[in-house]
Amino acid sequence: MSIRARLLASFTLLLVATVLLFTAAAFIVTTAVTGDVRGISSFYNVHLRLKPLTPEQETLFLDLKHLAKTKPEELLVPDIYKEYDFQLKVAKASLLIRKGSGSAFISPALAENQPEAVLPPYEAENVHMRSTLQTGKNFFGYAKYDFRFADGEQGRLFVFREVSPFAVLMSKLLPLFVSVLFLLLVGSNIYIYLFLTRRMIRPLNLLRAAAARIQRGDLRFRIQPGDDEIGQVSAAFEEMRGKLQESEELQKQYESNRKELIANISHDLKTPLSAIRGYVEGIRDGVADTPDKLESYVDIIYSKAEEMDHLIEELFLYSRLDLNKVPFVLQEVDLTRFVADVVYELRFELEKEGVGLETGGHSPGPLHVRIDPMHMKRVVNNVVGNSLKFMERPPKTIAFDLRRDGAAAVLEITDTGPGIDPAALPHVFDRFYRAETSRNRETGGQGLGLAIAKQIVDNHGGSIRAENASDGASARHPQTGTRIVIRLPLLKGNHTDEKNSDH
Repeated sequence: MSIRARLLASFTLLLVATVLLFTAAAFIVTTAVTGDVRGISSFYNVHLRLKPLTPEQETLFLDLKHLAKTKPEELLVPDIYKEYDFQLKVAKASLLIRKGSGSAFISPALAENQPEAVLPPYEAENVHMRSTLQTGKNFFGYAKYDFRFADGEQGRLFVFREVSPFAVLMSKLLPLFVSVLFLLLVGSNIYIYLFLTRRMIRPLNLLRAAAARIQRGDLRFRIQPGDDEIGQVSAAFEEMRGKLQESEELQKQYESNRKELIANISHDLKTPLSAIRGYVEGIRDGVADTPDKLESYVDIIYSKAEEMDHLIEELFLYSRLDLNKVPFVLQEVDLTRFVADVVYELRFELEKEGVGLETGGHSPGPLHVRIDPMHMKRVVNNVVGNSLKFMERPPKTIAFDLRRDGAAAVLEITDTGPGIDPAALPHVFDRFYRAETSRNRETGGQGLGLAIAKQIVDNHGGSIRAENASDGASARHPQTGTRIVIRLPLLKGNHTDEKNSDH
């Protein structure tokens, strides 16, 4: 059964139960008031419409009625009707006795309202004995009895009680009010049913349509959640859709990266493979006909094989870094001492390449950071190795500057190479990227060194960027070149060290 059908059944049962309870309540009230089992119609006719007098007034009326039946002539005796008038006056009622076409007696308070003009017609059967009438602006409930005197002339007996116009109106319009109440009850239930079904079914239909779109693979839409429980479900559904869309876009990006990676690997492996194939064919064809030439061919083949091995090793490392599968053993390290040790190890290798090494003029003091020394050393080596490939003209120099910048330690590695095209600066850390003008294929490199360095620095919570040294040239380094700036967060205790180092 659908939710709409369940709601319809629930509201129908609620309406039926309300009507039954309303009827039962009316039946119980009728029984309690009348003392016997009567219908609502009888209760209304007898106790609302047909009894306009109070019990005390009704008793006096019944006495006068009995007198009119048995001794009607006594109603014309002044002492008798004045006594009854006094008693009715105490009970807040009035008396009217008519004989023929005139009034034999009328209470003084009643005479002011001139009720004779609006009296009901004579009725020998006395079918309608109780009712209400209006004279002027006043409303009266009355009980009457029509009879005949001994001489055969018509006699009429009336007991009046002034009533509120609202009470009269209510007594006359009670059936209408009950009917309107019933219709309002039915209408309100129908309205609530339609309102709730619209509030509930519409968002559920939207969710069903959204699920169908997702099933078709369409994720480019949004669901506007409401502020109720279904709205919370819609919000969760929208969050799921957003994550699915992000996952789909990420998957597309991964697929694009995979294709690009395969293309770049194919391109970078093809060159050394072609060289190896060419030298192997030269050996097979007898081109290397002397021991020296043969040894030269073998050395070239070996170097190309090493180049391929290095490319595969860097590619494997980058892939593991990209998937966050490289474990980092972080430990607290004094970055000043760490950089000094790395520079000391590099000094001898750089001297063999004819490259000078410079360090900052003053020590920044202890800079405690949390790093993986092995991986951070690889970052420095990759940056230095990248600089060595592009410094062609002397003087060849690499400068290390370490300083403190607020809550971060900043390491700058500056070379004296040709610099980088400003348009290429934002992309130098992209994998397989090579600037076309100054860092092309002929200079060597696969475009993974700086990409690996960025992945490692990012995993340390730091940042790395490249800039041309001429953008911030100083008296010590006025030449052009490339500067790599590495920022690492300092551990909390270095603020004390900073204050101490300032003195």
